[in-house]
Amino acid sequence: MSITIILILIICGTSYYGFNNFSFMDKMIMNPYRVTKKNEYYRFISSGFVHADYSHLIFNMLSLWFIGEGIERLFAMLFGSSGTLYFLGLFILGIVASDVPTFFKNRKNSNYNSLGASGGVSAVLFAAILYAPLMDIYLYFFIQLKAFIFGILFLGYSYYSDRKGGGYINHSAHLYGALFGMVFMAVVYPPSVPQFFQQIFSWRLF
Repeated sequence: MSITIILILIICGTSYYGFNNFSFMDKMIMNPYRVTKKNEYYRFISSGFVHADYSHLIFNMLSLWFIGEGIERLFAMLFGSSGTLYFLGLFILGIVASDVPTFFKNRKNSNYNSLGASGGVSAVLFAAILYAPLMDIYLYFFIQLKAFIFGILFLGYSYYSDRKGGGYINHSAHLYGALFGMVFMAVVYPPSVPQFFQQIFSWRLF
């Protein structure tokens, strides 16, 4: 069984338990104020293993499933038996990195909470985009885009929505998770950066 599937099963299990146990959910979510006052730094990770509702959970887990196993295979090819650790590092650190800006922005706001694996999923997706910018990504299952075009649109939308504010979606987690994923790939496999630009410059629309 792949690490991606194992992660999905764990996240689905903890999220489902959280849907039915408010006390558990309250201990898992990212609350920057509690992290600051009570040193509950585990929330940087635990918040990625619970979700707000079924639609939130299903969307994140489908996205992780679509791209995760491909990155697993890539890391196994690049790093051999250490590939699993690289993949777990990408996902877990992606969750942590995506919450850092949220933490500093809301550390004095006791009412602010966030949760979900979006930061880790974004990190995995954008690590894949840096390595293979010309792969096809299907938005809403039928809109076909090259990965780097999707990436530009995703980053632009996340940045705009974060600046605009409002709503219940932590767009900064998407944005910084994505940026972390690209940085992670660039650090652990530096050839991915020149290869990214070589692929982009070789692409032709028609």
